[in-house]
Amino acid sequence: MSGAAALNTMKFFASCPRGLEAVLADELGSLGAKNIAAAQGGVHFDGNLAVCYAVNLYSRIASRILWQLAHGPYRTEDDVYRAAAALPWEDWFSQQQTIRVNVTGSQCPLKSLDFITLRIKDAVCDRFREKTGARPDVDTAAPDMRMHAFIDATHLTLYLDTSGEPLYKRGLRQESNEAPLRENLAAGILALAGWEPGVPLLDPMCGSGTFLLEAAQISLDIAPGARRGFAFEKIKNFDAPLWQRLLAKARGAERPAEALPLFGSDLYGDALKAARVNFEQAGLAETVSLKQANMLEISAPAASGIMVTNPPYGVRLGDDDELAEFYPKLGHVLKQKFSGWNCYFLTADLRLAKLIRLSASKRTVLFNGALECRLFEYKMVAGGNRKEKSSV
Repeated sequence: MSGAAALNTMKFFASCPRGLEAVLADELGSLGAKNIAAAQGGVHFDGNLAVCYAVNLYSRIASRILWQLAHGPYRTEDDVYRAAAALPWEDWFSQQQTIRVNVTGSQCPLKSLDFITLRIKDAVCDRFREKTGARPDVDTAAPDMRMHAFIDATHLTLYLDTSGEPLYKRGLRQESNEAPLRENLAAGILALAGWEPGVPLLDPMCGSGTFLLEAAQISLDIAPGARRGFAFEKIKNFDAPLWQRLLAKARGAERPAEALPLFGSDLYGDALKAARVNFEQAGLAETVSLKQANMLEISAPAASGIMVTNPPYGVRLGDDDELAEFYPKLGHVLKQKFSGWNCYFLTADLRLAKLIRLSASKRTVLFNGALECRLFEYKMVAGGNRKEKSSV
């Protein structure tokens, strides 16, 4: 980043799974961001270099932190090219570093986003040739620098990615099931559920343990970015002393692992083994109680708490007939054994709401990658939660 940028306020966009914009905005405010404005799929905010570093280090909900370089109107592909070519890329990185361009669009009237991607890449390379006599190479797998463009019906916005690998890659989870829940979605759901450290947390279909791993890190004040690298470390004028101070403060705030009221179970031993491996490799094995058990046969581990789970519908549970039989039994277990608990189910199978025979107190639309899901909230009160007529 240029020296001026390091001292002055810059504009950023923090992307996140759709549905988590509000809790991400709250988190960014707690990390020093200013002029916070939620948008679809993320949150705009202002901040200096210290805020950029801190948000990358501490955000549990963001996917990437993008530094906004330019925003303006366009009409043609040539306008896009000129906007990209006008930026002083050579001030931010060198021609020896590899690049990748990502373009997303909404209501874009131009014919091809792939062609726009090519034009932006050409603009960056042509700019480097003009200024330095050489151009950077493209690396789509592991680039040093990622450029992002968002293009709508009338305007183009260009960003430089300060994160590198997406922020949900904490560097902790080693084992996963076939369709793992992304860590930042899990953290966002914990925020939506109102879970706080010290409150008993149960995931009765825990798979590789993502919800519980996030809860353990939150409980022990482990910053999610404390054990990984970031793209901002490769940007020119990277303020290494500032970053080392922030990192040292974060690591110094961590508390040693101890037994926590975190409980996980799964019907399948392979899934539970993956969860155990993840906790062991993260040095957090003693924070959680894990056991192999059928969701329909477990009891509440405390008088009250929060249950949160992502039921593995259609994969580990079997066919539609089995699921149609499972959901009413699940509702019965919640009524009989989890009075005093708030229960949250993330699922793309909307039949759960109809067949569980409980009245959901809240439904939140969330996206796990491209998959549209619902987070159903059931507040289990003795004698309550009879099924009411409702629609999803």
